[in-house]
Amino acid sequence: MPLSHLEHFLIQTGDMDATRDWYVDILGMREGPHPDFKFPVCWLYLGDEPVLHLTVGGDAVSDNRKKYLGQQSTATYGSGVVDHVAFRATGLREMMADLDARGVVYTRRRVDDQGLFQLFLTDPNGVKVELNFAAEEASDIKADVMASELSG
Repeated sequence: MPLSHLEHFLIQTGDMDATRDWYVDILGMREGPHPDFKFPVCWLYLGDEPVLHLTVGGDAVSDNRKKYLGQQSTATYGSGVVDHVAFRATGLREMMADLDARGVVYTRRRVDDQGLFQLFLTDPNGVKVELNFAAEEASDIKADVMASELSG
């Protein structure tokens, strides 16, 4: 169940366009493709890697966003805008067995157009952690939430 690398972080923002423009203009990232989550997102890339995900935050986020990502903070400014950190991982079944044995609560999510099966859990400080596994590792594991089943 080793982690291989930090995959991305997500910022919830009150102004997605201005935030996107800042990271593109100031830090040289580029906007690129992203899955259709049925709520507003923008993925920014360094080279071929989508390292920063943006979504709308605040009090009036969509029900689809709440259903898929949850929402722990309505902040759109300050460190509370970092919604989660994500790691690429292998060994899905071993990870789930270990989390179960330790009593760690998690949700299972699937993003078919990205070929990902995800576990979302919360660290002791309330920080959401996303673990991304190849979908093939979850061939017979049911997801709690599937991006493709959110209403459009």
